[in-house]
Amino acid sequence: MSEGRPSGEQPRSWLSRLTHALSGEPQNREDLAELIQHAGERGLLDPDALRIIEATLQVSERQVREIMIPRAQMVAVRSDMEPREFLPILIESAHSRFPVLDADNSDEVVGILFAKDLLKLIVPERAERFELKDYLRPVFFVPESTHLDRLLKEFRSKRNHMAIVVNEYGGIAGVVTLEDALEQIVGEIDDEHDFEVDEDALIREMSPREFSVKAITPIADFNEHFGSDFSNDDFDTIGGILMNAFERLPERDEEITLGNLKFTVLAADSRAIRQIKVEPRK
Repeated sequence: MSEGRPSGEQPRSWLSRLTHALSGEPQNREDLAELIQHAGERGLLDPDALRIIEATLQVSERQVREIMIPRAQMVAVRSDMEPREFLPILIESAHSRFPVLDADNSDEVVGILFAKDLLKLIVPERAERFELKDYLRPVFFVPESTHLDRLLKEFRSKRNHMAIVVNEYGGIAGVVTLEDALEQIVGEIDDEHDFEVDEDALIREMSPREFSVKAITPIADFNEHFGSDFSNDDFDTIGGILMNAFERLPERDEEITLGNLKFTVLAADSRAIRQIKVEPRK
């Protein structure tokens, strides 16, 4: 029996303890955030619960433009493509939903293609009569200024997991998914396609002249390890240096040489480089 608790009394859940801590009736969001922080400091909330609650409070202040996948990094299909043309793109990206752009106007999204719907192509007679338009789902558009709490409500009410983000002129600004929004609350959601790496080491030696490096490695740490002199005036991480060098988001296995170092992309997703291989050259 816990010290100081009367016999027979059940321990209170973190929610009931939080309710008790908040009995002072905060007058605004700042007061509420402060009380929640104090609750965490006093041990009324475990760190994970505290992080999720604080992130939830911030959701209404953040906008879609902050978390969307920019148009330049969208994985999309054109409406005039044949399966032999777009299936390799779908397989390589490992996504489940894809915007379909009009063949004559790349600023118009005509539908959303679900990868699972293409399983029907396994049946030969269906593949012979394939028409992409027959597989398209309705498009859900949201302005880039939409707040994330509103976005989550829209996703729920429309039973949708992807939205096309448009700018003030009606042009395509990017795409946002339900997973993108939920990650702002619960943190990064890894799936079976995410690249598995050592969570502790930023730089790992694979062989005497090959190193696996996380793209989030600070430039100062990278320079110290490899004796390089990359500037950190414009970028904080080695991933930023590479993105600038490629001038786009590179794909897995793409290579580039900077100075006496050869870089190979080991893992990248729709938003950033994640892991690279570094080979010092003589």
